[in-house]
Amino acid sequence: MLTLTQIKKHPQILEFIKQTELTLAELSYTDHGFRHANLVAERAGKIAKEIGLSQRDGEIAAIAGFCHDMGNFLSRSYHNYFGALLFQQVFGNDFNPKELVIIMQTIANHDKRKKEVSFASSASAIVILADKSDVHRSRVIVQKMEEIKADIHDRVNYATRSSRLEIDKNKKRITLILRIDTNFVPIMEYFEIFTNRMVFCRRAAEYLGYDFGLVINKFRLL
Repeated sequence: MLTLTQIKKHPQILEFIKQTELTLAELSYTDHGFRHANLVAERAGKIAKEIGLSQRDGEIAAIAGFCHDMGNFLSRSYHNYFGALLFQQVFGNDFNPKELVIIMQTIANHDKRKKEVSFASSASAIVILADKSDVHRSRVIVQKMEEIKADIHDRVNYATRSSRLEIDKNKKRITLILRIDTNFVPIMEYFEIFTNRMVFCRRAAEYLGYDFGLVINKFRLL
């Protein structure tokens, strides 16, 4: 059984993510490269462990999390489907059929429109939570402040000083906790661009049997 450590060393996967990083940097998108891939994988594994999934289920979620954005070097549109197919082409003979399908579904499902998102596995819900909760100034690629201020996605990410998920197994609640510099952007701008993300997170948490909460600057908003 392949592990996350082995996936992280695979030359094709590394090249896919490297080219995604370069491609989206040219488009001045927020980071979708190695930083984001590693964070989502780590966060997915942590969520799986804290909600009580098996070690292997957590490994599968983390693998999907590491690979979820690697199709972006082919096209930003439908990158989720490209990523799933790339994974199958590289590892089609290395996973048992069930694990392979779960990873492919998870990669394909992470970036659908709100009405299309569905969950066929815990891994799919976990990766959505891990991915959509990654808002932070380190995701901003452009360097010039005037360019950062001109793009709402960059503004909100740049203003976010910390971002973490807190899981309360007893209360069955998953909470995204953010610290945002409101001198740089008003909190309303966060909701202006990330409302759909919060809907995805709520639905993902519900699939896992949890409520979803949002705390910004120590104020509970959800």
